[in-house]
Amino acid sequence: MAGKLRITWKKSAIGYREDQKRTIVALGLRRLGHTVEQSDSRPVRGMVHKVRHLVEVTEVPEN
Repeated sequence: MAGKLRITWKKSAIGYREDQKRTIVALGLRRLGHTVEQSDSRPVRGMVHKVRHLVEVTEVPEN
């Protein structure tokens, strides 16, 4: 796990639990369709796993 993850918010969090909404914010996502890059680490992978139904994730290889 030494690269980066490109995380895109694809589905609205309306109707989902509050902790999932807070996880979206903690990942740095601000609006639907927003994309951020986070370091590939166990805590980030755990957050992505929690909201995997709301986001799209791609691995960005480290150059």
